[in-house]
Amino acid sequence: MAGNPLDPLQALSAALAVPPDSKEQADLLAALRESLEAHPGPIPILCKTLIRTLSGAGDSVLKRWVLDLLHFAICRSSLSVDVRTDLASQSVESLAGLLHDPNPNTVKLVVQTFATVYPLLFRVLCTNRSLRQMWDVLVHVKGQILEFVRAPGVPMGVKLAAVKFMQRVVLVQTRGVADPRLQNKNDPNLAMCPGDHPFLPVAALEQEGVKLLEGIITMLYTSSNPDILSAILNSWAGLVKNRPGPMVQIVVTALTQWTPNALAGLPHSSVKSVEKAVRILLIHISRTPQGAPFASQINEALAVQGARMDRAAAEEKARKVAAAEASRKRPPSAQQEQPPDPKRTKLESDESAAAAAAFLASFDFTTLPTNLINDLIIANLYAFPEPALQALVQTYRETRRSATPATAPTSTPAVPAPPAAPVPGPSTLTPATVPARSEPKAATPEPPAPEPVKEEPVDPLQMDIDEEEMEYEPDKLNLELSGGDQPIAEEADLGVPEPIDIDLLAELKLPPPKVWSEEDRDALIRSSISRIREGVDVVSPGDDAAVNPSKMAATDLWMLLIIRMVTRVVEPPKEGDEAESAGDSKDDVQLFARQERLRQRLCDYIMESFSTRVRLATTWMNEEWYNDRIRSAEDPDWRPNYDIWLSQILAAHQTHLDARDRTFTRFLLDLPSIPPDVLEMLRELCLESERMQVGFTTLRELVLQRPTLRYESMNILLELTTHSEKITRGAAINTVKRWVPDVQPMGGMVREFALQILRRLQSRKPKEKHADSDVEMNGEGQPEDEEDGQLPAEDLVQTPYLPEELHVPVQNAQVLQHVELLFALSVKSPELLDEIFTSYGQMESHVQDTVKELITPLIRSLGSSHGKLLTLLRTFPPGAESLALRVLTIFTENGRPSPQLVALVKGLITERDLDARFLIPIIAEMDKADIVRHLPRIVSILNGNVEEKNLVRSVFSAIVTTPPETFGTVTSNLPRVRQSELLTPAELMVLLHSSEKEIGLKAAIEAIGICFSMTDVFRSEILAVVMQQIVDQPVLPTLFLRTVIQAVTTYKSLVGFVSTTLLSRLITKKIWTNPPLWEGFIRCAKIIAPSSFGALLQLPKDQLRDLVEKQPSLKAGLREYVMKKAGNKAQKAGYLDFLGDDTATTQPPQAVAAAPA
Repeated sequence: MAGNPLDPLQALSAALAVPPDSKEQADLLAALRESLEAHPGPIPILCKTLIRTLSGAGDSVLKRWVLDLLHFAICRSSLSVDVRTDLASQSVESLAGLLHDPNPNTVKLVVQTFATVYPLLFRVLCTNRSLRQMWDVLVHVKGQILEFVRAPGVPMGVKLAAVKFMQRVVLVQTRGVADPRLQNKNDPNLAMCPGDHPFLPVAALEQEGVKLLEGIITMLYTSSNPDILSAILNSWAGLVKNRPGPMVQIVVTALTQWTPNALAGLPHSSVKSVEKAVRILLIHISRTPQGAPFASQINEALAVQGARMDRAAAEEKARKVAAAEASRKRPPSAQQEQPPDPKRTKLESDESAAAAAAFLASFDFTTLPTNLINDLIIANLYAFPEPALQALVQTYRETRRSATPATAPTSTPAVPAPPAAPVPGPSTLTPATVPARSEPKAATPEPPAPEPVKEEPVDPLQMDIDEEEMEYEPDKLNLELSGGDQPIAEEADLGVPEPIDIDLLAELKLPPPKVWSEEDRDALIRSSISRIREGVDVVSPGDDAAVNPSKMAATDLWMLLIIRMVTRVVEPPKEGDEAESAGDSKDDVQLFARQERLRQRLCDYIMESFSTRVRLATTWMNEEWYNDRIRSAEDPDWRPNYDIWLSQILAAHQTHLDARDRTFTRFLLDLPSIPPDVLEMLRELCLESERMQVGFTTLRELVLQRPTLRYESMNILLELTTHSEKITRGAAINTVKRWVPDVQPMGGMVREFALQILRRLQSRKPKEKHADSDVEMNGEGQPEDEEDGQLPAEDLVQTPYLPEELHVPVQNAQVLQHVELLFALSVKSPELLDEIFTSYGQMESHVQDTVKELITPLIRSLGSSHGKLLTLLRTFPPGAESLALRVLTIFTENGRPSPQLVALVKGLITERDLDARFLIPIIAEMDKADIVRHLPRIVSILNGNVEEKNLVRSVFSAIVTTPPETFGTVTSNLPRVRQSELLTPAELMVLLHSSEKEIGLKAAIEAIGICFSMTDVFRSEILAVVMQQIVDQPVLPTLFLRTVIQAVTTYKSLVGFVSTTLLSRLITKKIWTNPPLWEGFIRCAKIIAPSSFGALLQLPKDQLRDLVEKQPSLKAGLREYVMKKAGNKAQKAGYLDFLGDDTATTQPPQAVAAAPA
């Protein structure tokens, strides 16, 4: 068949042509199925066509065949993943409709199919954001199948399939490998789902997966069905393999701590099977790389389990030996069996019953445990249907009634029975009594005498029971012994009760009770409570009402009995006259003291093991609360016990409280009322680092599950978000931020509180002014300018951990207490950033500086591509410029700004009159034309401060290329832009000189000084080029000669260039016509003298005379230079004419050259 496949359409048509549900149709479909398994290519076409016909169809061979084929195609065929996924998507709605099919086998097959459909479609939905309807169907199906796990009465096959589906959901809804390169396509999980998916809530799905895993572990510990346990264990190997990390630890911990307590009462073979499954899985995990870290823990568990299995095997062996020995000790009558005789069938049956009864009569039932006897009685009662059981009870009653006259003396005349009396059996009637009972029917013809019937043996056990019942009738026995005939006659009249004289009952007085001493009373109460505790395990940690409801009902009953003995037995004394009240006051004190001792004894018992006796404590507190209410209604002076003993329990347990113990939280949640001092105790727990988890967990659960305590509990949590200790504050913030923004009303409460705390940082000085003036003048407490957004001081929220007034300067830690909650909420609700920017402009400057520093982690976590932040940078309110600048700086401090951010800032500069600092983070990303246009504005921020100087230096480093043959490191800003978009050092220096008016002379001088400090960029050859380019300009900058002086002072190698070339060019440009430049020229000539003497002699005589007059120290040097210079004597005489020969002012040339600038 495999080598010669069938034509699918032809074979299917042939199967549909034969009678439905016939053997011939089944054979044809089986042959087609065999062919399709070998050649699965046509399966998708067939399934997509046939699956639509199954909706609403009854059970049939064709329906089962199609479903089985679809299950094979999706779950077990060799088709590709994409083909199986497409087939699953086409058939998911049809399969969902079959979950309510009346045939359990159909439902089971559908559930098994969904175990593969769910992960296949989940993988598709992670990447396809338009299939919302398909996801809704999957969620609905998941809920229905998971309900099969929990619902009673579900067929076992369906339940097992649902458990396996549940584990597959856990595998899908947990995170696998986070690295996309290592993700397995065949292992869909939450790591594949993006966090911003429109309809796949990643966090909610992950939480649901954890809850389902907890439910599976709970079933492992509580289920008594070996099949369910095997289904759970068989799937955990895949869970360990595909989910390394914390999941492996959870599985290993669950397996190593598992015990077969829930399997008590099952056959030894069933328990052993589950034990072996657990053992095999633990050994498998220990041999995998994932289980290597837990090898020691697994080995210890295996050793404990091995000893447990050995003990169970020994006990089973002993039980079998005891059973065999008991069978050998049976009486011979019970062991001998005679061959059947058809003639004596009835008699032998009676003899066998009599022998069994005799054996039971001789058996000592007192040797059996009480629990076993109770179980046997209950099992026998359940063995009879209710009608049969009622018939047996009625028969027993009739037999008892009929046996009563037979015990009377023979001299007593027979009394006719009423017609409704039952007819007794022949074994209880004597020949004398038979005609006596037929006397009332004398008018009817007498029937023929009955034939003598052979007397059958009577059950001796029943006979003994009857005799015991007859003997235990003291009233009747007393009447018989008194010899009176009337009571016997009255008793013969069945069903007619004797009337009761009410007057006699009214006069009846009981004897006074025995007076007990206090010691005897305490001893009696202690023994009673001890017997109750020993008779029933009051608090059993493993009890589960679903597993053993009868035991739980008994436990609750005994708990109530103990508690009400303590709380409700003693009634308060009734008020009487004053004399009696005075006499009974001592007794009243003793009465209440006795009750207090009982309560203390119960409290001590609970506190011996609070975690295992928490149900008893909860029930006691509920009873005390209810008792206080009913007693307070009757007696207004009643002293409540609930608050007192609740405080004692909590105070005693608080000293032993474990941070990982959830018992404390569960106990408080189950209380009917929680006093304010308990909430304060929870606040104190939150302040202790070792036990804060218990405090925060309890307060969180109170907020969620106790609406009447929601406001008080939430108020404590919100106040703790402003605590001065970072650990406490962080834990409180993590607790409340989970409710924002979706969980209401808690989310709104958290948001409003965070905003009110932020408003405390706003300046309130205007409010104080209005409070002094407006109230006095207008009589109104409302300031007139409330539109500024500031709250009055009395409307600001206050917590115990914040100062009432913020004193200037505000400490950074105090500011953090105010804003940390809002910053944490802004990650989940970015719209809160609007409130931060709005309030920022109304804060003091030192508070603003702190906020700018503290907001850095928030801005980094949101990122430069966050839409809300980009919008705020475009639309931030007036007064928030420095905060917007800080945000922009954070975006660019560790990377290049995006083109979108550059365009945004350039637009802002154009539209709004912003500080030049906004240009600094993006200047390096601009082209050369924009750099040249905006650089002067940036340089203009220089004001002598170090911070501004460092900013400008960073800008210069970012926009200037490093010249070739550098001896320093290459600037890190080179790769950020193209080489052609950067400025050369010469271009920057020239730009600074040409823009000196726009920049300002002081700022320009400071900027040029920054350039000179960048010695690795502005070297001597660069400065020579700069001076050459500037001197060629038609209009010389005012600061040019100052730069020349600074250049020759920094680099002595430039003296020759300046003296021979630059000064000559300046002379040709008639430098003396610009007084500031002429002053710079004279200073420069003095600094580089005598190298400048040759160029100075090129000056006209008038300008040379002016120079010598302004700098007399140059006169001697120039005269000597002229004297030594060969040339025209007339020209020398002309120079000497105004240079003179004044030896008093003459200095050696060397001295002139060495004179400082």
